[in-house]
Amino acid sequence: MRYRTGFLRDPAPLFYDDLLPDRSSKGRVVLVHGGCFTGACYLNTPDDRLGWAHAFLAHNYGVLVPDWPGTGRSAAIPPDKVTGELVCEAIGRLLDACDGDVVLLVHSMSGPFGFRLVETHGDRIKALIAVAPGPPGNIQPEPVVLAETNHDLEIQGTASRWRIPKRGLWWPTESFARDKMIGSSVRFPFKAFDPFYRQLVALPAGLLSERQNVHGSQLRVHDPARFPGKPVLVLTGDRDTDHSRAADAATADWLVTLGADVTFRFLDDPIYKGNGHVLMGEDNSDAIAELIIAWLDERA
Repeated sequence: MRYRTGFLRDPAPLFYDDLLPDRSSKGRVVLVHGGCFTGACYLNTPDDRLGWAHAFLAHNYGVLVPDWPGTGRSAAIPPDKVTGELVCEAIGRLLDACDGDVVLLVHSMSGPFGFRLVETHGDRIKALIAVAPGPPGNIQPEPVVLAETNHDLEIQGTASRWRIPKRGLWWPTESFARDKMIGSSVRFPFKAFDPFYRQLVALPAGLLSERQNVHGSQLRVHDPARFPGKPVLVLTGDRDTDHSRAADAATADWLVTLGADVTFRFLDDPIYKGNGHVLMGEDNSDAIAELIIAWLDERA
């Protein structure tokens, strides 16, 4: 393996890990983390096994692992300036810097980022893998605003109630990590909860409001011209608290209406049953990576 780091300054700070296999590469996979994570979630699992980045490397894919602007090693920007649009612009700049087409993998809160990037950079993205993706603003309902002040707001989301600051950072609590991120998973390595929780990071408050579609703020796809025929895998664990079969099937169905070539895998078959939200960190993460890579290789 050859390893280096890179950094883009415009339109926002973007740090990334760049991993290349020793043998000839099949092309690059860009692994984009979800909310409260950094790209580190793809490098190692909470119980210190090699992460998905290394699985792709073993199959001769080069791997790019960015941290969102405002997050992790890309945090050199005030959180109130970070929006989903800015995150997409920065990752789009990374895609522009790549030689050839890439595979884009997004998780959770990055789901709408992936859809927007297909809209803007679909000519550079040969396939999209959406792991437990948040829905786009095109289909996500607005939450009920229960209370709002100059400093924060309280909403009722589809699965839970949230209190979100209007500025600054939102910090994930231990109960959030246990109840939302792990939830009813039986695949999470529970002895590794402490290192898992310590690697979580604060989230720019505006991004959380967008994720919940407060006042219709979630990213939308406006021009679907680059979706027809685009291979898309939507992949969801059967024990994911916020991602029921119906919820993620609705996202998959929406992608079908745009013309994408969609595969929806809800992991309730016996060899995968029991997964929650953090698929890249659970005890069968290697098997899930192999499932993803097999799907991708079939479309090479």
